Amino acid sequence: MNRTEMLSRMKDTSQIWDFIIIGGGATGLGCAIEAASRGYSTLLLEQDDFAKGTSSRSTKLIHGGIRYLQQGNVTLVLEALKERGLLRQNAPHLVHNLPFIVPNYDWWEGPFYGIGLKLYDMLAGKHGFGRSRFLSKEKIKQSIPTLETKGLRGGVIYYDGQFDDARLAINMAQTAVEQSATVVNYVQVSGLIKENDIVNGVLAKDLESGEELEIRASGIINATGVFTDSVLEMDRPGSGNLIAPSQGVHLVLDDDFLPGKNAIMVPHTSDGRVLFATPWHDKVIVGTTDTPIDKISLEPRAMEEEIEFLLSHASRYLTKNPTPSDVLSIFAGLRPLVKDKEAGNTSSISRDHTIYISSSGLVTVAGGKWTTYRKMAEDTIDHAATIAQLPDSPCVSRNIHIHGYHRHAEKFGHLALYGSDATSIQNLLYHDPDLKTPLTPNTNTIAGEVVWAVRNEMARTVEDFLSRRTRALMLDARESMEMAPKVSQIMAKELGRDEKWASTQVETYVELAKGYLIS
Repeated sequence: MNRTEMLSRMKDTSQIWDFIIIGGGATGLGCAIEAASRGYSTLLLEQDDFAKGTSSRSTKLIHGGIRYLQQGNVTLVLEALKERGLLRQNAPHLVHNLPFIVPNYDWWEGPFYGIGLKLYDMLAGKHGFGRSRFLSKEKIKQSIPTLETKGLRGGVIYYDGQFDDARLAINMAQTAVEQSATVVNYVQVSGLIKENDIVNGVLAKDLESGEELEIRASGIINATGVFTDSVLEMDRPGSGNLIAPSQGVHLVLDDDFLPGKNAIMVPHTSDGRVLFATPWHDKVIVGTTDTPIDKISLEPRAMEEEIEFLLSHASRYLTKNPTPSDVLSIFAGLRPLVKDKEAGNTSSISRDHTIYISSSGLVTVAGGKWTTYRKMAEDTIDHAATIAQLPDSPCVSRNIHIHGYHRHAEKFGHLALYGSDATSIQNLLYHDPDLKTPLTPNTNTIAGEVVWAVRNEMARTVEDFLSRRTRALMLDARESMEMAPKVSQIMAKELGRDEKWASTQVETYVELAKGYLIS
């Protein structure tokens, strides 16, 4: 996946695409795979980096949605459980089983949650990740030695999925390219082109070169997440009123707060959300909040009250109470929820997806969640192909392996997240042993990964590498700042940039990373 090649395809103005997809997050990338795999010529444009926004800032769970079951949305849970199974089938190098323990402190919780989780198992059917069962107080203490035991009566264990969201997004971009799609990051759509009031193209600007282009297509798909309304405004001023954004915040702690391989799930907190404490990349993620917000940003910041909420709730369930100084990184993401006038707060808004078709023919997909991205894409392309008057073509994405597919990627050690690409990275290291050098003494991330990311994964900035090609920023913001100078030097050489570019990259990155720390 090479940006120069992608740009060359994009700039071929003789090409009239079947689809232009605006947005390079989970939904847009899913649509690109879906459209290209059906044989439609497909161009995806992302204004920043792939998964820069919401799609790299999730709770890292591929799940059916226990809370949606509590809300009575059985249809959504059924769909999500099926898609959860397909994701593990098609991306086993990134999606794996994770045991969750629901601790019970009141007499009624055991039977209540036990019955609910048995229903969860039943709905999963052949796509199940494991059977839930009751655990004694003693067994829970063995499984989670740092769990608060005062008042503990027992609990329930169940199984869901965990993944690396940004890595999956990059592999999805590669999959789309393998299916013949053209995907380009750092290209901003600034307007829509219409003929007889029907949208048939976009005005786009390559943010690296400044070049502006008019690109034509039979169908335009708006898959921009929290930025959905801004594209609707381009289509028809005053129509952008679809999204009710909500902010979710997560804290990252050392793994001594939650040693082992079991996660904790608290079904109901004071703000109505589920609270998770999950092991991830040898750290612990605690989340999440649900705070309605008005301002949309690519770099949302945690509010003081959200941080306090997570620290106080984590202290209720962990014997080692986390303090602000224990937080290695804090990240915030915005959920693109579709407005529901009857919902009292954002935590009660359904995570079902919505497909909205404008009078101009613009197709907008909004809502949903990571787990169901493939089904969202299938529904979107079904509608968009009809609107664009394109030939019918059946969906085949259920059985498409995501790039990097490998059944036993764990054998690659710290390169396991690359799946089948790990062997190519090993070959790169064999021919240039200097690339085996760790970026800092305390990390497994090596120089060769930077080279690989630039050459094959369209990494363009230090942030691209440290935030999304690897997860250094989210795992330990301070440590990632120490990596930045070496990363910038390697990238400058690979991209043909000068020393000024390299130093500016470090300054920009360090300033950004400070926002992932509690001041």
